[in-house]
Parts: sequence; C-alpha cells; structure tokens
Amino acid sequence: MSVKESEKPNTQDQDSERDLNQEEQETEDELRKEMERVRKDEKSVRHYQNFLIRLVVLLLVLWVLFFKVIGLSHVPNGDMYPRLDAGDFLLFYRLDRDVRSQDVVLLEKVTPDSNGKKELYCGRVVAVAGDTVDISDSERLIVNGNQVIESNIFYNTPRYEGFTEYPLTLGPGQCFVLVDRREGGSDSRYYGPVEKDEIVGTVISFIRRTNM
Repeated sequence: MSVKESEKPNTQDQDSERDLNQEEQETEDELRKEMERVRKDEKSVRHYQNFLIRLVVLLLVLWVLFFKVIGLSHVPNGDMYPRLDAGDFLLFYRLDRDVRSQDVVLLEKVTPDSNGKKELYCGRVVAVAGDTVDISDSERLIVNGNQVIESNIFYNTPRYEGFTEYPLTLGPGQCFVLVDRREGGSDSRYYGPVEKDEIVGTVISFIRRTNM
C-alpha cells in the first residue's frame, strides 16, 4: 500500500463520529427540554401553592372580620321606625361595648314574656352607667334631672306601668335603651336596664330592605 493511500481519511470512522456527536446533541436537547419542563412544573406548583396560601389568608381575614369584629344582622321589628324598619340589614361592630348616649345597638335580652330565652332587640342608648333616668307625667325623657331634647323622635315617651320603676339610677356596665317609636315599643321601659354583656354590637351602617 502506498503512503498516499494510508493517509486517506476513513469515511466509515467519520460517519460513526458524526452519528455519535448527533446522538450526544440530541441527548443534550432532550435533557434541556426535560429540565425546562421540570422548571415549568415547579413554577406552576409554586404558583398554585401561593394561590392556596393567599386564599387561606383571605378566608381567615374574612372569618375574623365578620365573626369577631364585624357582624351582619337584621332589624327584628318596626320599633326603630322611621330610621330603621323591620327587615333592614344592619352592619354592626362587635368589639366596642362601652356604648355612648345616642348609639344604636343590637342586644339580646331575656324579657318577662320570653320564657327564659334571649330575644334580639334594636334600640338607641339614652343613658349610661351613673345616669339617673326618669319619665315625666307629660311623657318626656328625663336624664339626671334634665329633660332631654330629642329632635329626631316624633313620639311621646310613656311609662310602662308594672315594669321599670323610676327614677332609676344605672349601675356599672348598664345602659338605658329606648326605641324611636316610643308608643308601644319594646325597650328598657319594658325589660329594664341593659347589661354590658347583653350588647351584641354597635350599629355602624344599614342597608334598607326593598320590597321586590
């Protein structure tokens, strides 16, 4: 064999090497694609986990807000008319039970006719702990010896004979509640002073019920 013949490249070896390189490239491409898929899957899992965490936090905040801080109820009757009417929705604040005069509150009270069961009432605070409440013969509200001018009340305030006795001095943690529709309404003239732990919450807003 001549020298020139021995120096000729081996075509078969070159083809084999080219095939090997091609296989290695294909393997690398497959590995790269697989890694991209894994990264996408991991990213999707992280997004899903983040979504679940946000959802749990949101539900927890809503639970705390609407079961511990804010409440939603309804006006139980027409005793607060015309400001509030039966069936109107009430948004109330649960945490602050240190009420002030003119606050509208929701309360649960055992009454002389409730057979020992608490009933829901809505009314306006007119006197707080330490105040002395009386009702005059002319059916006017008297607090600490002074007649209260109530420009937003359109009814007289009669006594209910046989229930609350006057003058009445409120003890610690007590308040005196009257409804806006004074003639025949159920309030402290009927069920007596309201204790602090009987207050469900202070009304902060309402939604008027409409007849549909």
